[in-house]
Amino acid sequence: MELRAELLKSIWYAFTALDVEKSGKVSKSQLKVLSHNLYTVLRIPHDPVALEEHFRDDDDGPVSSQGYMPYLNKYILDKVEEGAFVKETFDELCWTLTAKKNYKPDRNGNSVVSHQDAFKLWCLFNFLSEDKYPLVMVPDEVEYLLKKICTAMNVELGSCELDDCVSREAPGQGGLTVWQFLDVVNSARFLRGIEQEAISMAVEEVYQEIIEDVLKQGYLWKKGQLRRTWSERWFTLKPSALSYYMSEERKEKKGSIPLDKHCCVEVLPDRDGKRCMFCVKTPSRTYEMSASDTRQRQEWTLAIQTAIRLQAEGKKSLHKDLKQKRREQREQREQRKAAKEEETQRLKQLQEEKERKLQELELLKEAQRQAELLLQEEEERRRQQHEHMQRTLELQLREAEQARASMQAEMVLKEAEAERQRKRIVELEEMQGRLQEALQQEVKARQDEEAVRYAQARLLAEEEEKLKQLMKLKEEQEEYIIKTQMEKQVLKQEMENKNKCLEEAQKQLEEVRVNRQRVDQDVMAAQRKLRQASTNVKHWNVQMNRLMHPIEPGDKRVNVSGGAFAGYQPLLAWRDSSLRLKQKAEEKGSGGGTRDEGRQSGSQGSSAAPSPAAAAPAERTH
Repeated sequence: MELRAELLKSIWYAFTALDVEKSGKVSKSQLKVLSHNLYTVLRIPHDPVALEEHFRDDDDGPVSSQGYMPYLNKYILDKVEEGAFVKETFDELCWTLTAKKNYKPDRNGNSVVSHQDAFKLWCLFNFLSEDKYPLVMVPDEVEYLLKKICTAMNVELGSCELDDCVSREAPGQGGLTVWQFLDVVNSARFLRGIEQEAISMAVEEVYQEIIEDVLKQGYLWKKGQLRRTWSERWFTLKPSALSYYMSEERKEKKGSIPLDKHCCVEVLPDRDGKRCMFCVKTPSRTYEMSASDTRQRQEWTLAIQTAIRLQAEGKKSLHKDLKQKRREQREQREQRKAAKEEETQRLKQLQEEKERKLQELELLKEAQRQAELLLQEEEERRRQQHEHMQRTLELQLREAEQARASMQAEMVLKEAEAERQRKRIVELEEMQGRLQEALQQEVKARQDEEAVRYAQARLLAEEEEKLKQLMKLKEEQEEYIIKTQMEKQVLKQEMENKNKCLEEAQKQLEEVRVNRQRVDQDVMAAQRKLRQASTNVKHWNVQMNRLMHPIEPGDKRVNVSGGAFAGYQPLLAWRDSSLRLKQKAEEKGSGGGTRDEGRQSGSQGSSAAPSPAAAAPAERTH
């Protein structure tokens, strides 16, 4: 029914645009072309037989809207399937037909909105207009739409400007027609000085929100399912799904998240270098996303929760629901206004009744006064006729007059008392009203006091918690300082021990250096002694060779290296090699051993000197 009502609004504009003479009737040929175009844009299978049969040329003349409705319902609207056609294309067809006749922008190019923006405003008007023909939009809806557009442009709409816009309404019309509304927007003072591009962006935003049911759109970071990488995508939220694209042009759709009553949205802690994270959980998968800041995350989570709530309630559009609620509120206001007017009328009737009764009371008083006059005249006549009776009854008449005076005085007193009572009642009613106001103020003050106490208690709890955390941090800091001082003392003690060990090691190194110098001197002394001993050994060998070869008289002197002592040459060579090996060993050995071996060599050299016979055993010993 909602789709049929929306389609009928646009078709009504197309029908009235074809009614050139404003007679409420359109020629059959024009309706035939209109029906054919409606078949095309609504993607309904053409029925040429029914079309020709219904709109065949005859003498019936043009067809009224009531005559066209049966064909429209039976062959077009009953066959329309929601989602099978593009509604924007259908609206553009109807707008093209009606705009040529009715929309007249400023020919000087001073129009605030473009032709495309006027089409979107026409769609918004159809959506927010009442379901009564001719279509009008009530002032409340005009105010709602203009405030939406101004909010999108960050412009404040003043009450004077709004009154100026609503004053275009014709008397008895109940609202603005779409052409009056477009004139209001084109001539609005609050849009002067604003660039046309900004106005187009604002109209597009409101059009997407209300007509296309876009609850929210913008850039978000989305985590992939397979590669688990973060990508920036342009998200568009509708009540049925959350779609995402490569960019805000929405040309390349990357995916869609279906939403139903089983879905939910949760806020996530920051991780992976991303902040302001949240996730959308569906029965099949969890989608992780990241917003630019906390405010954007809150807006997205609230918008997604609204979409899930609409799915759970079985509602397809948020603004249709809001429009219905605003309409119900207007009806309630009208009912309250009618009830108030009825109450005012009843009070007026009561006032008239009271005035009528007062008039009757005045008439009664006047009749009473006239009766009194008649009575006095009758009494005077009777006094004149019955003077003798008056003398006898004079006392009684005086008593009667005194009684009457007392009664009148009593009546005056009672009337004064009644007046005081009425004043007292009025004062008591006023006092009761003031007491009720004071009671309400006291209740509100107590509620405010409870709220303040609750907030104060919460702040005290937070302050106590922060104080505990501060004391804990202070204790940890003191423990860390004590621990640091102890570690510093330990390190200082270890450094002192290491310095002592280093000093001892330096002292030992100095002692070793001194001993080494002393040993080097002893080695040098031993080497000198060894060289001296070697020289002595060579000298004694020569002497021994001479002694081993006696000279006879007349013999010639033979060579030392030959003759009978040639067998001692290997022994001498072995001795020299032994001395050299011993010298090398002494150079590598300790100084004391070198000195002892030097002494032994010296003693051997000195002991070998007396006799050649003792030298040979010494050489063999070595």
